[in-house]
Amino acid sequence: MSETISPAQFHRAPGVTDWRVTGTGPQAVFAARSLGEASGLVAPVVAAAERFGVRPDVDVRPEAVVVRVPPGPDGIPAAATDFAAAVSQAAHELGMTPDPSRVQSVGLYVAQHSAADARPFFVAALGYEELGDTDAVDPLRCGPQLAFNPITGDVPSRGRTHLDVFVPADQAPARVEAALAAGGRLVDDSYAPAWWSLASPENHGVDIASWTDTTD
Repeated sequence: MSETISPAQFHRAPGVTDWRVTGTGPQAVFAARSLGEASGLVAPVVAAAERFGVRPDVDVRPEAVVVRVPPGPDGIPAAATDFAAAVSQAAHELGMTPDPSRVQSVGLYVAQHSAADARPFFVAALGYEELGDTDAVDPLRCGPQLAFNPITGDVPSRGRTHLDVFVPADQAPARVEAALAAGGRLVDDSYAPAWWSLASPENHGVDIASWTDTTD
């Protein structure tokens, strides 16, 4: 079994200040001025991945490059720290600036009656794969991860969902304030700063979560 580390252990490693940990693992966003500039980071990412035995996801856009290290079933691979430091060094040498304010991942939390199992339907409809006992994922990790959890005593046949928005711990309060200023309503902050439960003006649920960035 490969050695794994916690988010807090990841952040204590040298050279990873550009990175944050979300629901999809350690992630960094490096701003770019063109697609050509962004593509220049791809070769160093590939070289670092091969050197440290990491399998990252790389999203290249004209505005930025997003690099993620998907966690395994047991957590973040320990080699992610050396990989992240190498990628940051390469980005800095290319003159690309990190932008932690753009780091995030989005998940969909499907709440269902305790006697129901909606996961097979969503897996089939979205072309997803089952993950563990309660989740489902896009095989290419492009779409949001789904979590299915029962609500004991809830009304049968009443589907309920909300979005989980995972952001860096140092960005979460500002994201909450922005959502409230845009007409949102604070539903529950008893778990803050791990997460805040918000509702839109029409009562669509959104959790702003930062616990993935701080867990030890």
